[in-house]
Amino acid sequence: MKTLAVIPARLGAVRLPRKPLRLLGGVPLVVRVWERVCDVAVADHCAIATDSPEVAEVARKHGADVVLTSDQHPSGTDRVAEAASAPQYADFEIILNVQGDEPFVSAAALRDAAALVTTARFELGTVAAKGGPAALGLPDVVKVVADDEGRAMYFSRAGIPFLRDRSDAVLLDDRIWHHLGVYAYTRGALMKWVALPPHPLEQIERLEQLRPLAAGMAMGVALVDEPRRGGIDTEDDLAQANSDWTTFITGPR
Repeated sequence: MKTLAVIPARLGAVRLPRKPLRLLGGVPLVVRVWERVCDVAVADHCAIATDSPEVAEVARKHGADVVLTSDQHPSGTDRVAEAASAPQYADFEIILNVQGDEPFVSAAALRDAAALVTTARFELGTVAAKGGPAALGLPDVVKVVADDEGRAMYFSRAGIPFLRDRSDAVLLDDRIWHHLGVYAYTRGALMKWVALPPHPLEQIERLEQLRPLAAGMAMGVALVDEPRRGGIDTEDDLAQANSDWTTFITGPR
């Protein structure tokens, strides 16, 4: 089954203005993500989907395949769906959505998300990593709770699961899962997702994955054994990423 990775990139970020074009190791951030996805070689092809002609021009100069999309999409997944619908990608059966601010994304995260749908266990797939109690109070860290079969039950910026009784604290340690910014879809499931209207839960939490969940679509969650780095959302995040970059590209990947 051929896999297409799509990196949605929007120029209008508020907390980190012009985020896709900010430099990481001297290269625009969105290009670093594209390089990373190509490097780990989980997908058969990788493209950048953007509504910005400026981002498209810069990415193409670095050799990336780019699809210029509408500027009216309410979420990254809607942008990915438009790109995946382009005629040149018609024979790709699995679509990977890799966030445009995740240059440290691992091969395991991409591989495990894709495996959830290529094995037909789920129509949608994503990944999470175990975290500590400190993350429960951080709204920028999205948490996910899954059932015993690995199916996502809910995603939230709030602290889930909530520890009702301190005597049960030992049970909490293995249940704090940090969501990582990778999705996999069958082509049909992706088009079904974006055909759904935005859901109130999605709008309340500002989490697009609650749209298909509320509609009853099955999303598997693979647990990867790695630290959560998170996306690059602020000036501090970008400074830390630049500090870590040399070690990352020269170390085990």
